[in-house]
Amino acid sequence: MNLLHIDSSILGDYSVSRKVSAAAVAAIVAANPGAKVTYRDLDARPAPHQSGALMAARGLDPAARSPDQARDVAEVDAILDEFLAADVVVIGVPMYNFGIPSQLKSWIDHLAVAGKTFRYSESGVEGLAGGKRIIIASSRGGFYGAGSPAAFLQHQESYLRGFFGFIGVPDIEVVSAEGVNISPDHKQKALEGAVSQAASLGRALEAA
Repeated sequence: MNLLHIDSSILGDYSVSRKVSAAAVAAIVAANPGAKVTYRDLDARPAPHQSGALMAARGLDPAARSPDQARDVAEVDAILDEFLAADVVVIGVPMYNFGIPSQLKSWIDHLAVAGKTFRYSESGVEGLAGGKRIIIASSRGGFYGAGSPAAFLQHQESYLRGFFGFIGVPDIEVVSAEGVNISPDHKQKALEGAVSQAASLGRALEAA
């Protein structure tokens, strides 16, 4: 098993989503001792932003690229290769201003590659990245779940479900800690609940 672990929170050791994603990875590895884990911290090592300059560099013959261009193209190629090679992808995702962190958006931009993860046909879009298990370790400061008054502002989980569905992975597992900024007591309870749920993912994999 190849497991890709992504974190995107800017809060380091104070991050709830990082703790939940780590619990999910630990549970899956415990159930699959031979698993190979690739870790990418998008705060410590941001993905290059999509840009006209980067697109132009990708269109050049490799021998014609400058050292900076060669570095950036190699980085985005590695991002896509890591994702394509993964059987399981665990993504730590806090909700920032109703959406996902910009660091994570930059990473996702390098996964949307026609001919690699999706293609257009006469019958419409076809996702090419199926066969993966994707787990979202989510944290939110308030309450944005279905039925909450602020649910219409939730563009975090909905965006990720839409994107991964587009490239062929419609069934996303979400482990969520909600309301972590409401109070210290609620934060602890939400974290404990999410970590407990994440720990069950390894058992679910064993039973599959």
